[in-house]
Amino acid sequence: MKITFISDTHTKHKQVTSSLPGGDLLIHAVDLSSMGYKHEVQQFCKWFNSIEGYNHKAFIAGNHDWGFQDNHEQIMEIVNSYKDIDYLQDDMLMIGEDYDKMVKIWGSPWQPEFFNWAFNLQRQGDELKEKWNMIPTDIDILITHGPSWGNLDTVKFNPTFNLGCELLAERIKVVKPKIHVCGHIHTGYGYKFDGDTHYFNAAVLDEQYNFTQKPLTVDWNPETNEIEFLD
Repeated sequence: MKITFISDTHTKHKQVTSSLPGGDLLIHAVDLSSMGYKHEVQQFCKWFNSIEGYNHKAFIAGNHDWGFQDNHEQIMEIVNSYKDIDYLQDDMLMIGEDYDKMVKIWGSPWQPEFFNWAFNLQRQGDELKEKWNMIPTDIDILITHGPSWGNLDTVKFNPTFNLGCELLAERIKVVKPKIHVCGHIHTGYGYKFDGDTHYFNAAVLDEQYNFTQKPLTVDWNPETNEIEFLD
């Protein structure tokens, strides 16, 4: 299965288009906007829907995407008007032709409190723990906007300071998804494998919001959980 991961395009998504090679699945771990205004969501969905060469395209919401939290019904009217994209907010997408071998994808936008942004919940709080406990134990791919604690979650000025979510890290140890893709911490861009889970931070913009970090595309075997990076 050929998968491309991107995140944190912040209205600059068209700059990424030429770097998307096509494949089975395109995942955007989001911050598609600056503030989640309706026109920003409209522009993103039109672009995301128009991308050719992928059998499936899935995305969640991020901390900049206020509209998905504060004007959810209106925003979902926009999203649902596009038929070739899937938005996930604490729910699952299943893809594949053989039911017994379908790939199960779970997406969730929540994060530990991070300044005054959308989808904030108290760090180490019960409400955040409840959100993570919703993640089924049989999923293959987990999409969250923010990283789990200790996994591609540091900033350059202090590489020993982790910004990821401790409760999410605990849940991942239980669920053991084959892939966890996130963004949010732009300087955490990259890849890590812990023996169970492949971690991808797919933020394509750097700290200055310049497109300097390319989309991550892999050839993934869901049965063996082996991956090969593709240029």
